[in-house]
Amino acid sequence: MSGQSSPAWRYLLPALAAAAVFVVFPMLYTLSLGFTNYSARNLLEFERARAQLLEERLVQPGSERAFTLHADGARWRVALPAEGAQAALVTAPLTLDTAEPRAVPLQPLADTALTPAATPAQVVERVPALRALQLTTPDGQTWSLQSLRHVAPSRPLYTLRDDGALVDTLTATAYRPDMVEGFFTSEAGDQLQPGFRVAVGWRHYQRIFSDGRFQEPFASVLLWTVAFSALTVLGVTALGLLLAVLLNWEALEGRALYRVVLFLPYAVPGFISILVFKGLFNQNLGEINLILNGLFGIQPAWFTDPALARAMLLFVNIWLGFPYMMVLCSGLIKAIPGDLVEASAVLGAGPLTHFRRVTLPLILKPLTPLLISAFAFNFNNFVLVSLLTAGGPDRVDTALPVGGTDILVSYTWRIAFQDSGQQFGLAAAISTVIFAIVAAITLVQMRFTRINDEPAR
Repeated sequence: MSGQSSPAWRYLLPALAAAAVFVVFPMLYTLSLGFTNYSARNLLEFERARAQLLEERLVQPGSERAFTLHADGARWRVALPAEGAQAALVTAPLTLDTAEPRAVPLQPLADTALTPAATPAQVVERVPALRALQLTTPDGQTWSLQSLRHVAPSRPLYTLRDDGALVDTLTATAYRPDMVEGFFTSEAGDQLQPGFRVAVGWRHYQRIFSDGRFQEPFASVLLWTVAFSALTVLGVTALGLLLAVLLNWEALEGRALYRVVLFLPYAVPGFISILVFKGLFNQNLGEINLILNGLFGIQPAWFTDPALARAMLLFVNIWLGFPYMMVLCSGLIKAIPGDLVEASAVLGAGPLTHFRRVTLPLILKPLTPLLISAFAFNFNNFVLVSLLTAGGPDRVDTALPVGGTDILVSYTWRIAFQDSGQQFGLAAAISTVIFAIVAAITLVQMRFTRINDEPAR
């Protein structure tokens, strides 16, 4: 038994591994991000954020001092030439192949022989290692790299207290870690950057469904997304089915030529067609407005009026999709038994009656799963919205970036990558909601196709 099943599993494993890597893992990772405050301000883990703040140093303005770099065999020396009352100092030979922070003592130059100073290119090559050096002078000062030619005395900007707070060495202000918001925060409410990631529970989901500032734009985007998907499927199906019926009319001459011409929009790559239409609908120089202005004296604001922008989006999407539906319906119509067509003609049924009583019922059942799939596809049709309108025209009455033609996926994109805060956690929560909606659509599709039903008895 195991010997017979092993070959089957051998063929399934690559597909299962690909599904795990490209579907399951991203889904679980996105789901986990939705429960954190991950954003452009909270990118790091707590330890890394604290370490970065502790590495910040305070430099006294105007205290810079020139330095030179000298080769010493396979190692290097950093030298501070004498300036005024300041004596010349030099380090012992050291390696510059690591960027790990380290303290290096400076000693008087005395009779130390130095090779010629390194070239700017050699200095640039070793900047990461030089930046990590903390040069300590005999009097206890710490100097660090400020530019390609200068170092300056510096001291830590923050020190770590025993209770975990960071203390500003300049103002003595204490900043305690706020494990709710993900920042080191003072009693006055001032926050240090960068912040750190913390778990926020269901906060993002509560914001999506209960925060009034977020609820209204989210609801309007959701309604438009559903309407956009439904109207697209309805328009594509109606136009494709109409053309399929006409092209199957035997009395129509040149049907083969018509099929080729009508299929051309589908043969052209979609992103090219979208960009072509973007130029055609240009409000000032587009051919469509030039024609409308010449005939009727109007120049519609396709990209600034929300209603017109949505109409344009639907028109372009239907244009891109009707050839596929036309070919699909043509194949289904061809599959109708000829006996039914002849029987309908014998009974005296007209074209409309034949379509309503014979053609439509026979093609609707196999077409339904494809219509549901088309609805799910257009629910996430990011490419069309991004290339044609970029979600615009933008609304000015919302706290988050949202436009008149944004669908849920483009809305999520703008929150994650275009908003000034780049709220990745919030965007992940919205993505999870979108996934739930699409999953529900898939279950509906399974219901219609009876994939998960038990065999009829």
